[in-house]
Amino acid sequence: MKKLLFATILALGVGQVNAQNYNNALGVVVDLGDGATLVGPQYKHSFDGRNAGNVQVMFGNDITVLGADYTYNQNFSGTNGLGWYVGVGPQLSFVDYGNHNDTYFAIRPQLGLEYKIPSAPLAMHFDWKPWWNLSNESNFEAGRFSLGFKYVFN
Repeated sequence: MKKLLFATILALGVGQVNAQNYNNALGVVVDLGDGATLVGPQYKHSFDGRNAGNVQVMFGNDITVLGADYTYNQNFSGTNGLGWYVGVGPQLSFVDYGNHNDTYFAIRPQLGLEYKIPSAPLAMHFDWKPWWNLSNESNFEAGRFSLGFKYVFN
């Protein structure tokens, strides 16, 4: 069973050497699911086609979130612009409501799909991005997702 699973993952992962079809992208990200919905700008930079960094600033009711992520990106074989990615990154949340001000530190693993429209400088993504808060009464929120729309440039 393990060999079959490994062979399937390897077959899906065999794509172009340059897995990502762009170097830089700027857009908007929506973080939603259990808890508050957050919206803000996002910037993605590809270091070498497969390895990328993302930064985002998101805003919600009484909360501002700063995040940075590393992702490994890979196209699906035989597709034009559709790929998957896996990553992780730290996040700081600043909560300010009334006399209650707190800063939270979290780790955000992620697993998602990204589609770069071949004929346009546009990309979009959807991922599962759980929220693992490590401070102020640590908790794990599995029901978190992000949706993003980006303008692609080199």
